[in-house]
Amino acid sequence: MLNEMLMNVFLSCLALGAIVGFLSGLLGIGGGLIIVPALVYLLPHFDVTHQAVMPMALATSLATIVITATSAAIAHSKNGNIPWPLAKMLMVFVSVGAFAGAFIADNLSNENLKIIFSTAVILLAVYMLRSIAKPKKRTLPSPIALKILGSFTGILASLMGISGGAVLIPSLTYFGVPLRHTIGVATVCGMMVAFFGSVGYVLTGLQQNYLPSWSLGYIYLPALLGLITSSSFFAKYGVGVAKELPVETLKKFFALFLIIVAIKMMLL
Repeated sequence: MLNEMLMNVFLSCLALGAIVGFLSGLLGIGGGLIIVPALVYLLPHFDVTHQAVMPMALATSLATIVITATSAAIAHSKNGNIPWPLAKMLMVFVSVGAFAGAFIADNLSNENLKIIFSTAVILLAVYMLRSIAKPKKRTLPSPIALKILGSFTGILASLMGISGGAVLIPSLTYFGVPLRHTIGVATVCGMMVAFFGSVGYVLTGLQQNYLPSWSLGYIYLPALLGLITSSSFFAKYGVGVAKELPVETLKKFFALFLIIVAIKMMLL
């Protein structure tokens, strides 16, 4: 019976990973915005307790992002898209923020985590609906402001189970950083957010006795395996389709979909 349930978890997340990978490639969005609400819906069907659902969804999402963000960061580094002086400063503080975020999440209720996720998703979706104006010539803020931005990004990303690119990309673009450098910085910072956030969720989860079998802390390994198996494979197909479709229009529809999902999560 247990083996059958684990196989069902794996197969369900294999299908979810295919959708996540395709949409990530098509729309250029982080997979966590899809993975977290999907796992919040799926995990209760596999005997995961109500108390564990939200932190397990966040932790498993971050663990998935470790794999995808690392390969993307390596590619951006080879292409010279990462301005390392800026990236290194932000990497330190997003890492600290992400690690702290896991411990903050462990002290919040399922309902509070859902509210944080849903509210942030709605704000991000509203931002996606707006046309992005061409950035004006601005200079980067002070190092202290950048450290605050990095810490805030890490904490929020860890509490949402995302890489943090949705915060860093518009922020750095606003300050006039070239788009390819912005994406490069966000990718390498996303790798650090996902890694240290995952470590934090592992450590906090090890103290809990209500988690299902095959959990590493709050990370649900059968779900993680299914997600990473298919997401990277299908991402390249999304990139290919993006060349043929009006992606900006699709992003607006996707943003509306995110708002609906976020509102539904608040009501669960």
